[in-house]
Amino acid sequence: MAKFLVEHLDFYYGSHLALSDISLSISGRQITALIGPSGCGKSTFLRCLNRMNDTIRGTRVSGKVLLDGMDIYDRSMNVVELRKRVGMVFQRPNCFPQSVFDNVAFGPRVLGTGSRLGLDRVVEESLRGASLWDEVKDKLDQEALSLSLGQQQRLCIARTIAVKPEVILMDEPCSALDPIATLQIEDLMRSLKAEYTIVIVTHNMQQAARVSDFTGFFWMGELVEAGVTKDIFTIPRQKLTEDYITGRAG
Repeated sequence: MAKFLVEHLDFYYGSHLALSDISLSISGRQITALIGPSGCGKSTFLRCLNRMNDTIRGTRVSGKVLLDGMDIYDRSMNVVELRKRVGMVFQRPNCFPQSVFDNVAFGPRVLGTGSRLGLDRVVEESLRGASLWDEVKDKLDQEALSLSLGQQQRLCIARTIAVKPEVILMDEPCSALDPIATLQIEDLMRSLKAEYTIVIVTHNMQQAARVSDFTGFFWMGELVEAGVTKDIFTIPRQKLTEDYITGRAG
């Protein structure tokens, strides 16, 4: 069943058409990878899914983005509630200059989670969910920025899941990480999809092939092809897709 259904989406930066007539179904509790060369619209599309582009002056959108059947661009949509349901993990770890505990507790505090005991439970559950608890359980009062980059990125994932989202958007979450930390994040994504819908932007073809169930290929603001990842990488329907995957284009 589709978690997101995108229908004929156009997106503009001022007069520049950045996304043209995008239609895509994103299934629940699967990992969907968005691939394509730099500047093709992948990250712009990702930010359309929780309206992060709203913060950029001069942007506009047409078409529909349905989350569980509700158009997120309808005037009745509460954007704060939307971003609680659809969390975001960015390209580089963006930990707050606070303790490990306070980073994870930030969202629940803003949303009014009550007692310290309640926060303790949320923080532990979130760190366990991000496969980080065993590494930081004795360092909860330590500055988050003292962790390794891989740990910081998993901490950002813990902070995201602490508010119990339904969808996690990841914009090149491994681009700043070494191979070992990258594999840890990939393993984490596989475990998280049991509870969350994940959409990941990546330039790493091997990563997309390893972790995703479904792949969409973007090129110059258009969605060229989308399908089951195995099929996209072995029997693509479009020659441009084959050329990009094999390194002859892009």
